[in-house]
Amino acid sequence: MSSLGEPLGLNKLPSMSTIDMIQRFSSGACRPRVDDIGMGNRWIDGRSCSSSNCCEEDYEEYKGETFPWKRHTREPSQGDSFNRRSTTIGRNYKLFNGMSKFVKIVEVGPRDGLQNEKNIVPTDVKVELIRRLVATGLPVVEATGFVSPKWVPQLADARDVMEAVRSLKGSRLPVLTPNVKGFEAAVAAGAKEIAVFASASESFSKSNINCSIEESFVRYRAVTRAAKALSIPVRGYVSCAVGCPVEGEISPSKVAYVAKELYDMGCFEISLGDTIGVGTPGTVIPMLEAVMTVVPAEKLAVHFHDTYGQSLSNILVSLQMGISVVDTSVAGLGGCPYAKGASGNVATEDVLYMLKGLGVNTNVDLAKLLSAGDFICKHLGRQPGSKSAVALSRVTADVSKI
Repeated sequence: MSSLGEPLGLNKLPSMSTIDMIQRFSSGACRPRVDDIGMGNRWIDGRSCSSSNCCEEDYEEYKGETFPWKRHTREPSQGDSFNRRSTTIGRNYKLFNGMSKFVKIVEVGPRDGLQNEKNIVPTDVKVELIRRLVATGLPVVEATGFVSPKWVPQLADARDVMEAVRSLKGSRLPVLTPNVKGFEAAVAAGAKEIAVFASASESFSKSNINCSIEESFVRYRAVTRAAKALSIPVRGYVSCAVGCPVEGEISPSKVAYVAKELYDMGCFEISLGDTIGVGTPGTVIPMLEAVMTVVPAEKLAVHFHDTYGQSLSNILVSLQMGISVVDTSVAGLGGCPYAKGASGNVATEDVLYMLKGLGVNTNVDLAKLLSAGDFICKHLGRQPGSKSAVALSRVTADVSKI
């Protein structure tokens, strides 16, 4: 890994325009027309194709509206810069037309990323990690959680962490608070923004916070009322938004119900979490469609764990549906103490790399982020859970030998 101030090989990587070559890699390939690419609607099993590489038969049958959720996305204005790169895989494809030009990244590594570590991470290491993350330009860094140290010992130092970072400028530093007691402790430590978390799974709610979904709403209404009295913003999380380790698949209507309850009680933003990482675009899309009927898309965020390697694809379809806030964790840190088998969160580095390739701005310095990930991974004694971080560090190492 290079020194903190050096760019990590980004200028040595091939341009995203090289992806164009994918369209030409095989003379016998069946390729869709450029203006009709979208969720694979032209890749139909069993169809015969001519040597012209363009499937013409039954074209009209498959020519319908590409996205049924189009009503949820904004139409880019004429002359939108996203449509200027006509020679690349960029925005002139219908696939990318509904996406925002800017995505807000909510970094959850210091809290959600570290809470599942077996060995206690020293307070000074957590504080330094937060400082480094703030220095990258991340707009939001979730600092810690004021939860029971009996159940989540890794966050027992929440007060010390919050007191050490509360004066940092440039990023919002929310903390997790499960009840009024946690809220009061957070405020006393200097927290200026908080988050509450409910589950779309009854079983998970009882195992995670020891109460039913309805009982959790009673707790959170008390928290949001107290926060409102002090003008403290409250973010809401919905866990098990796709699947539950106990109940299996979760109905989109249940997720929509929980999200609306949190929204109605005053949460300014609702983050929809695939806690055990079982979601695919096929399950994420109907979930988002259901939630978007009761909560505006601009008030929603997505939070994916990468257990089955589906996070980036899930984020992409979420962006296509109009979502513009994504929760991520530096170096792919994370897991859930109450969700057996849940792997780390999607890596911030991987999401930034994908967004960079799509021409989406985040205002986050990827080189500084890689250094922050390297810092915490060296302390934890393991490689980053980010494929981009590993690949870029290898590029840098190779360049340094030249």
